[in-house]
Amino acid sequence: MQLIEWMQEWVAKNCNGDWEHNQNFTITTIDNPGWSITVNLVDTDLEEKLFTTIDYDKSETDWYYCRVKNGRFEADGGVRNLVDMIHVFIKWAES
Repeated sequence: MQLIEWMQEWVAKNCNGDWEHNQNFTITTIDNPGWSITVNLVDTDLEEKLFTTIDYDKSETDWYYCRVKNGRFEADGGVRNLVDMIHVFIKWAES
């Protein structure tokens, strides 16, 4: 399944009449330049799932940092690392 299709299905699966009324899956740009992903895990099957923080730092432009904090999956990374961060979320969610 393609990345966007997977995210679309994950969001649809978690829509319960309440969860979807907040910004629960956001992808934005940051000024490094780069990307930021935030996913609200509260009231999802991932809410209590253990996540090991990932700190990938190959270079000033090839980096990403992913963690779960306060019921949210948070990832920030370089301008060419968006797909890497999405893959981290998918791999964790499916494990």
